[in-house]
Amino acid sequence: MAHEVILLDFWPSPFGIRVRIALAEKGIKYEYIEEDLMSMKKSPLLLEMNPVHKKSPVLIHNGKPICESLIAVQYIDEVWNDKSPLLPSDPYQRSQARFWAAYVDNKNIGSLVKLHS
Repeated sequence: MAHEVILLDFWPSPFGIRVRIALAEKGIKYEYIEEDLMSMKKSPLLLEMNPVHKKSPVLIHNGKPICESLIAVQYIDEVWNDKSPLLPSDPYQRSQARFWAAYVDNKNIGSLVKLHS
């Protein structure tokens, strides 16, 4: 099955970086489309693919959008499961990896909020 993969993203986004890392770890080739969020103009493709939140990143796989970075990473891991898994197979180790990912998210988001306040 051929895979058309497109990532709508804004380069400094920590959420987009998460998806790009997952794609790189799996060795997935994809088309990168930069969203110019500094100008506050959202592309018609972004608005079409993520009509609920209207935010990037959006992973588009065979024309179907996957929104929200953590959901996109889980999707990548499930679809390309023939390549090395992104999380450990042991449930406890997986829970620890998720804990640290959430910790980093909370720290990043807290820092970003402070910068913009």
